Amino acid sequence: MTRKRAAVVSFPGSNCDEDCVRALRTAMDADRVWHTARSLDAYDAIVLPGGFSYGDYLRAGAIARFSPVIEAVHAAAERGVPIIGICNGFQILLECGLLPGTMRKNVSRKFVCAPTTLVVARTDTVFTKAYDRLERIRIPIAHGEGNYYCDEETLRRIQHQIVFRYEDNPNGSVDNIAGIVNAAGNVLGMMPHPERAVDRWLGSTDGVRLMVALAAV
Repeated sequence: MTRKRAAVVSFPGSNCDEDCVRALRTAMDADRVWHTARSLDAYDAIVLPGGFSYGDYLRAGAIARFSPVIEAVHAAAERGVPIIGICNGFQILLECGLLPGTMRKNVSRKFVCAPTTLVVARTDTVFTKAYDRLERIRIPIAHGEGNYYCDEETLRRIQHQIVFRYEDNPNGSVDNIAGIVNAAGNVLGMMPHPERAVDRWLGSTDGVRLMVALAAV
C-alpha cells in the first residue's frame, strides 16, 4: 500500500519544520517544501509549521500570507486536502483568511513555553478521530502571540468548529480556544505543538495520534 505524503512548508524564519517532518514520518512520508512553491498537488496533507515567519514583523504571519505557496494552500483547502497550521502556521491561516479570528499577544505580555493540558472538544474531524471526546491530552505551547480572539458573533458561529480547548488558559484566548477547524473540517489551526509530543522523552506521546489520524485520511 502506498504511504501518504505530506508537505511541510518552510518560510524564512520557520524553526519547527524539521520537527514536523520527523513527527509526520512516524506515520507517513513527509517533505520540506520551500515557500516559493507554486503547487502542492503531489501531497495528501499540508502542514504549516511553527516559528517566526519573516521575523513576525507587522504581525505574526502577516507577511507570510503573501508567499507564493499560499495560493497553492488555498487551492488545496478547496479540494478538501487536510491542512494543519501549528502555532505560527495557525497565525498564517488566520492572516490568509482560511480560518476566522486573529491572534493577540498573551495576556501576560510574555513568551510562554510550557506543557499544557488540552480538552478534546470534537472527535469527528480527520485530525481528532483517534482521540476520545473530552479526553485530556498533554501538548506543549511556545508562543508570545497565542491569545486567540474573535468577536461575539463570530464566536457563536464557530462553536461547532472548536476542536481543542485549554484546561487552564495560559494566554487569555477567548473561550479557552486552543484549536479550530474551518467550516468544511479539513483545515485545522492550533497553537500547541503536537510534533513536540511524539515520544516519552519529550514528556508526552499525545501528538502521535494526530499524525496517525492524518495519515489515515
